[in-house]
Amino acid sequence: MEVDITQALKDAENALRDFISSILGKKLGADWIEKCGVSTERVQRWKERKAEEEKRQEFGTIDERLIYYADFYDLKTILKKNWEGDFSDAFGDWKTIEVWLEELGRLRDPDAHRRELLPHQKHLASGISGEIRNRIVRYRNKLETSEDYFPKIESVMDNYGNIWTNELFGTGGIITNTILRPDDDISIIIKATDPLGEDMEYFLKVSQAGLHQLYGCQKKNTFSVNIIEEFVGKKCIIKSFIKSNRKYHAYDGYDDSIEFRYEVLPPKKI
Repeated sequence: MEVDITQALKDAENALRDFISSILGKKLGADWIEKCGVSTERVQRWKERKAEEEKRQEFGTIDERLIYYADFYDLKTILKKNWEGDFSDAFGDWKTIEVWLEELGRLRDPDAHRRELLPHQKHLASGISGEIRNRIVRYRNKLETSEDYFPKIESVMDNYGNIWTNELFGTGGIITNTILRPDDDISIIIKATDPLGEDMEYFLKVSQAGLHQLYGCQKKNTFSVNIIEEFVGKKCIIKSFIKSNRKYHAYDGYDDSIEFRYEVLPPKKI
């Protein structure tokens, strides 16, 4: 199977951002960015990038988390400055993670993408990215339940700018402020990690007033849902599910789920 290097690198980078935000937010408080060890000049640059993105997305939705506007090497700096404790417990030896981050930094460099990477480089990037994400998930599982078996959803997002992560909202899901109408299309992207590194399946359930429609199961983590008139109401729920291919699951037939709630209005009168 072809390795999607760009996606693998992005998934690992965003997993690190979310993990750093969660750990330091609890440890240092709401103003953790000012205390995380990077210079005020770097933080100011993040703020400038966020402001630039707000201008480009005047009528869209951007990620409000400032850490998402940091450079990749900023993440390495933050980890090194705050290594002892949660980060060392999650990742192990600093020298190992430092080598991994340096290698990922080289592979994600824009100059590297102007040429085709060799097969061993693609598999190296995919392997490092997967191991970083798996170590984060294993550490979270141990903190939450001491369970090191069931896969977990990392994030769910749609094409209207709604995004769920555990760090932002905790378990369950979100009530969106998005208003939909029949014939609108929703794209859903689910990011998940299995601590055992095995394949997973993804599926959706759309529910409204007793009507249920299932999408999946499939190995792809993206879905497209067309809103039909039967979904009209104040509580249209799109619930994302993942499950491993193993015999046992965390719940009845699945391992994790997150729901997005929308309001669907009737068709506009012509």
